[in-house]
Amino acid sequence: MSRHLLATLLLTLCLPLSAAEVREITWSDLIPPDAPPQKIDPTPIHDLSQLADALSEAGPAAVQQSPAAPVVKALDGQQVKLPGYIVPLDVTEEGRVVEFLLVPYFGACIHVPPPPSNQIIHITSELGVLLDALYQPFWVEGPLKVEHVSSELAEVGYQMEAEKIYPYELSDG
Repeated sequence: MSRHLLATLLLTLCLPLSAAEVREITWSDLIPPDAPPQKIDPTPIHDLSQLADALSEAGPAAVQQSPAAPVVKALDGQQVKLPGYIVPLDVTEEGRVVEFLLVPYFGACIHVPPPPSNQIIHITSELGVLLDALYQPFWVEGPLKVEHVSSELAEVGYQMEAEKIYPYELSDG
C-alpha cells in the first residue's frame, strides 16, 4: 500500500472523531454577539424570611428577566460541555435528578428571579445526579439543541440530552 493511500485512509478514519469532538463553551457563548445587553441579576436572598417566601409555593412567583432572549442558532446540534448549577425538575424514587435546568449561578430560578431564557438549558439524563450533590457546580456534556421549552420555573432557550454529568473542578478545562 502506498504511503499516500495509507495517509489518506488514516485521515479518513480520524475525521469522524474530530467531528464529534466536544467543544467547551461558556455562558456568554449562548448570547448572540449582536443581542441587546441583558441584565443578569444573581443577587442572592440573605434575609431568611424572604427565602422562605421564595421557596414557598404560596409565595409570589419570581419574574423571569428575559423570557424570550435571543439564542445562537449556530450552536444547534453541536457537542458541547458547559459548567453550571442544577435546578431539579424531576427526581426518581432513588433520589436521582433526571430532568433539570442548568443555570450559570447557584440559586437561579429558586432563590432569585430566573436568568434570561438564553442562560438556561433544559437537561434530561438517563442516569441523573444524586439530589444531595446539587449544591456544587457540574460539567454537563452532550448535543445542544436550540429549542424553546417552557418549564414550571422558567422559559428556556436551549435543550440537551446529557451524555456525561460530572462535578466541576477548577483544574478542568
